[in-house]
Parts: sequence; C-alpha cells; structure tokens
Amino acid sequence: MQENSVVQFIPAKPPKQEKRVGIYARVSTNGSDQLKSLTNQVSGLTKLVAATPQWLLEDIYMDISSSMTGSIRRELNRMLDDCHSRKLDIILTKSISRFGRDTVGLLELLAQLKALGVRVIFEKDNLDTSYAANEVVITAIESLAQAENESRSADIKWGIKKRAEEGTSKLYDRKCYGYKHDADGKLIIDNATAENVRMIFDLYLSGKSVIGIVKELERLEIKSPKGNDKWCKRSVDVMLSNEKYIGNVHLLDKGEHEDHYLSKNNNPAIISKETFQAVQIEKAHRSNVTKDADGNRRKGTKYSSKK
Repeated sequence: MQENSVVQFIPAKPPKQEKRVGIYARVSTNGSDQLKSLTNQVSGLTKLVAATPQWLLEDIYMDISSSMTGSIRRELNRMLDDCHSRKLDIILTKSISRFGRDTVGLLELLAQLKALGVRVIFEKDNLDTSYAANEVVITAIESLAQAENESRSADIKWGIKKRAEEGTSKLYDRKCYGYKHDADGKLIIDNATAENVRMIFDLYLSGKSVIGIVKELERLEIKSPKGNDKWCKRSVDVMLSNEKYIGNVHLLDKGEHEDHYLSKNNNPAIISKETFQAVQIEKAHRSNVTKDADGNRRKGTKYSSKK
C-alpha cells in the first residue's frame, strides 16, 4: 500500500425489510361453485405474493358468509386482531366486493386499517390504499358497489327467466283462491273455495256486475281470499281473468314485446275453457274502452248492471 493511499469504510447495505402479507378471501355460500371460487381466489393471490420480492406470506384468512351487515365473519375478525397485534403489513384480497358491499362499513374498516399502518390491495380492482387518496377510494367503492348490485340484479332476473323457461319456477305453483298445496307443493283444488270461484263466474255470466258479485258474496257471508268479511272489487275482477282456473299459467308477461312463458295444463282446472272464454267475451262487451286505428277511444255509453 502506498503512503498516500486512503482507506474508505463502506458499510454493508441493510437487507430490505420484508412485508408480511395476509390474504383474505370470502364467498357467500358453501356451494360447490362458491368453494371453487374460494380456491381460485387463494391460489391466484398466493402466486402473486410468491412473485413479489420482499413479500412474505404470513397467513390466509377465508370466510364463507354473506357480505351483508351483521353477518358473522370470523376470519375477517381474526385478521383484524392480527393487524392490531402488528403481525401484518399488507392485506391482499381479490376485490372490494370480497370485503363487503356495505359502503359505510367498508370505509370504516379501511380507515381502521390505515390507522394501524396496514396497506390494503384489491387485486382485481387495481386499487392500493397506500397510493390512492381517500376521495379516490370512496369513489371506487361506491361505483363498484353499484356495479355489483346491478350485476346481482341481472343475475336474479336471468335466474327467474331461466327457471320459467325450464318449467321449474315455483311461481307456476303460486297459490290463489280456489287452490291449496299438496305435500309436494303442487297445486290441487280446494273444494270449499273452488265452489265459490265457480259461483263467481256463473254470477258474472248471469248478468251481475263485479260490484253486484261482491254484494252477493258478502250477503252470503263468504270470506274473502284474505279471510275478511268485505270483498275487494279488484279481487273479483282479477279472478275473472285468471287463466289458472282453466289450468294455464303465464309468467313474465310484461307486454307484447317481452318474453313470456305459458304452462298449459299446469294445474287441475276449476272452470271449463268454454265458461272462461265466455266470461272474457262478456268482459270485453261490457268494457267502456275500445281500440281502433286511432288508439284507445271511449264508447259513448258505459255498461251498467244493477243486478
């Protein structure tokens, strides 16, 4: 070493501190499809942790519960306890909807985690609370919650339509006056009230108005479908147009441009098809509204019956 040489001390670089990561996954039921989703959530997030340097997988928390307020989520609570115990630096979850759909509850939860210095990453939503401002987080949560609700509503409507199409909808066997359910939930005739249905159709064809039928039912002290002494005019009017009394059921009939389904011979008939059709013709004859090329037009006189 030369006399003018200078020795410089270079300290070793401290190792980067590892971030302890907790994975949170949730599904709403223990059905096979939901459990598969739970497995996929955990598998995908575990791979993400493994592929990120300085991330250390500390624990995995899995809940099978509804995201509705008040639902017990033991694993979420255990994860929060670990956050309070300073065991976690980062929480990694698939999406905001996995934390829940209650906006207020979500914001309170994220505020609690922020106060503890815990970073939350929503992988699918590409949202990281360590970088996003509060306003951004709030906007994201509200918009995603709305999208989730719209998606869930569309799924429900699709399910109703699919069951109607396949003939498995329980709406086909929805009980109405004159019927009751058997042990399997299928419609069968309730003889006691079915006689009243037949009488209502006969009275209408004999010339009585709906109001006249109501008065006759009350005079005979026949209880209404809801068990009341007084009958509602609309109840009688709807009964006179209910195809279920001839064994047919329409579902999803919301207009001439909407899909609808007709189940023929769905249940035993109380009224003959001839009687039912005669009543529909009579109702059209008594109506004070008629359609022509110019649209709806009122007749000059309205049908009236004092019978």
